[in-house]
Amino acid sequence: MTDLLALAQELVNITSTSKNEAAIADFVEAYLHGNEHLDVTRIGDNVIAKTDLGRSRRVIVAGHLDTVPTPGITTRREGKLLFGLGAADMKGTIAVMLDLAGQLGAPRYDLTWVFYAREEITRSESGLLEIKSLRPDLLRGDVAILGEPTKAKIEAGCQGTLRVTAKLSGRSAHTARPWKGLNAIHRLGTLIEDLSRLERRKVEIQGVGYAEQVEAVKIGGGHANNSVPDEAWITINYRFAPDRSIDQAIAWLSESLLSRHLNESADSLSIDDAAEGALPSLDDPVIEALLAASGGDVSAKLGWTDVATFAGLGIPAVNFGAGDPELAHHVEEYVAEADLVNVHGALKQLLS
Repeated sequence: MTDLLALAQELVNITSTSKNEAAIADFVEAYLHGNEHLDVTRIGDNVIAKTDLGRSRRVIVAGHLDTVPTPGITTRREGKLLFGLGAADMKGTIAVMLDLAGQLGAPRYDLTWVFYAREEITRSESGLLEIKSLRPDLLRGDVAILGEPTKAKIEAGCQGTLRVTAKLSGRSAHTARPWKGLNAIHRLGTLIEDLSRLERRKVEIQGVGYAEQVEAVKIGGGHANNSVPDEAWITINYRFAPDRSIDQAIAWLSESLLSRHLNESADSLSIDDAAEGALPSLDDPVIEALLAASGGDVSAKLGWTDVATFAGLGIPAVNFGAGDPELAHHVEEYVAEADLVNVHGALKQLLS
């Protein structure tokens, strides 16, 4: 069997921060070429490898090549652990994908292996969306498995994400005579107090529990040290369960929090970013088989992932990969050999 930890280390040693994936795409393309059962296509820094054996179903296995530019992470092996930038998120699983793509010449399903760029930055720049725009035929399939770190257990669906900025207005005045004005920062303070008390919704979908989160992520205001501020703003990120649409998420955040604070004529609300979530899709037979092969444990994906992109294409999908998601982007990020072996074994059992 391939030394998966060594292959993962080769990948981790290739710098591939977002928009800098050419070298790792070269490595992936070279690794896949020479396998006669694979049709390999390069689109920018995205690499797609397909079998075309006339099977009744097609399974897509996808993973991103980029990492975040986290400083202070060094690559090293400690026993059966590989530390380094992207080890868990998600070069360990990329190593598994590469090995299986080469091995599985006569799979149970037709397979599409998707290695894509720019997942860690603004969604509009995603390599997966680049493929969708230029070669949508390469993303046709019946079910998808996304190699996000999940500790070798299925994480179903994903929550949607909404980021909004609320601007609260005031009226300038000298701080010696504040009654002549209206302090926008003080107004914002009451909004923050209400936000801290806001009940975070929990919902169960197909037996999977999702926990919503609403957090302030940026704040600002004021223009002079001796003036009552005439404007203050706050950016809020709402991670909403996949039974809600973006419009429903906006309506809930407005009704439960923002509408009672945005009550001056110059107040405003902007939608900075929004992405739909994805339902669990656990009733697909391929996903049921993967669940059995991986031990039967399933939990909710609380963050947003490209499972939602596949769901938007009408393709049921789940997250399944090596590494602890809580270590992603962490200075002590690592992947364990046992995780690589477990993911490799479950996928091989499913696809062989």
